[in-house]
Amino acid sequence: MITILLVAAFVVILNETAMNVALTSIMADLNVAERAAQWLTTGFLLTMAVVIPITGWLLERLTTRTMFGLAMGLFSLGTLACALAPNFALLLGGRIIQATGTAVMLPLLMTTVMQLVPANGRGKIMGNISLVISVAPAIGPTMSGLVLAAFSWRFIFVLVLPIAIGMLVLGLRRMVNVGEVIDVPLDVISIPLTVVGFGGLVYGLSMVGDASVAVWEPGVAVAVGLVGLTALMLRQLVLQKRDQAFLDLRTFTYPTFSVSIVMMAIAMMALFGTIITLPLILQRSLNLDPLTVGLMLFPGGVLMGVLGPVV
Repeated sequence: MITILLVAAFVVILNETAMNVALTSIMADLNVAERAAQWLTTGFLLTMAVVIPITGWLLERLTTRTMFGLAMGLFSLGTLACALAPNFALLLGGRIIQATGTAVMLPLLMTTVMQLVPANGRGKIMGNISLVISVAPAIGPTMSGLVLAAFSWRFIFVLVLPIAIGMLVLGLRRMVNVGEVIDVPLDVISIPLTVVGFGGLVYGLSMVGDASVAVWEPGVAVAVGLVGLTALMLRQLVLQKRDQAFLDLRTFTYPTFSVSIVMMAIAMMALFGTIITLPLILQRSLNLDPLTVGLMLFPGGVLMGVLGPVV
């Protein structure tokens, strides 16, 4: 089960950054600017940020097998939509569907590992998980470069689709249910606060430096996001007293956990920031071809793959 989940997670996370090297080709093919095209990646990550908290509730209400089918089914549907998309709007819609499936897969992987693996063996398994989470997005641009050297950007999705469907079929045949289904109530107030909080923050930051928007717009969007996140946290503090929190914030009372989360966030910002912007700079400013750009990003992915299990 863990092997199936690791392979499936690798496939879905690979698509987080697979678009980066292809953005230049997409901009030319669908006639869109850089600001719009970067939403193929930003929108993907924003959708994950909004959906992952909801996934925590779903994991308690639905079986492991059902959640796996939901994750890979949505990802496969989104991949098909992207491969066939005739315009940018439908391509972005397909990416959002893909991201929804990815957002379900990651907590499912973590939760299943914690339930199946004894405490003294989790370090090794977490090394393999870090390999998936770090290496897959680093290899994404390399895969895209290889594909674009011979085919259209649509083949990035065409090649992934049969693998995703294969993992869906294999998983539904081999997965078994882990843990018990619990009838946990859903706090309907927390969901819109999650959307406003994370959505406003990421949307505001994405507008920084955009000459087409007013100077005050990014600040307003970020402020709305911060207000939403503050309201979300206050709501959870109230719900925690009844053990009905949408996101239980009491884990942050452990300093080791809190420091680790901050370090992880900084590392991921550096990793994804580089992976997203570097291909555009290398292609648009230095006129390098997609294959060269993809190969330049490959050594970092290999190094993370080698170090992950050892660490």
